Amino acid sequence: MQMAIDANLDLVNVAPQAKPPVCRIMDYGKFRYEQQKKEKEARKNQKIVDLKEVWFRANIDEHDYQTKMRNVIKFLKEGDKVKCSVRFRGREIAHSNIGQKILERVAAEATGEDLCVIERVPKLEGRSMIMILAPKATH
Repeated sequence: MQMAIDANLDLVNVAPQAKPPVCRIMDYGKFRYEQQKKEKEARKNQKIVDLKEVWFRANIDEHDYQTKMRNVIKFLKEGDKVKCSVRFRGREIAHSNIGQKILERVAAEATGEDLCVIERVPKLEGRSMIMILAPKATH
């Protein structure tokens, strides 16, 4: 303790549970400042993954499908997850196999370009069928 006072520094208990407890003489303010800088730098380098949603219809036309598919590919290239949904109206719900085929086609085209992995397979929830695509991790 006296050595820390003489050096005008702080005595920091590094490992209090050790026998005997381990202490270190350092400038605690400077140590905290450098820790906060490292944490801030780590946060800055993080990529926040958003969940983008693209709606399809059961009787979607080819051109509309291509437009929505371009958006799916764009979102995956930006590193965002994509929630693909087919919304059924009225009696369309009786033909949920059409929605299943649309989502399988989306998955086949997206995974064919080696952009994504299927995080959640197409599943009927209420009046919509939902599938989630996640971008492939780039190493």
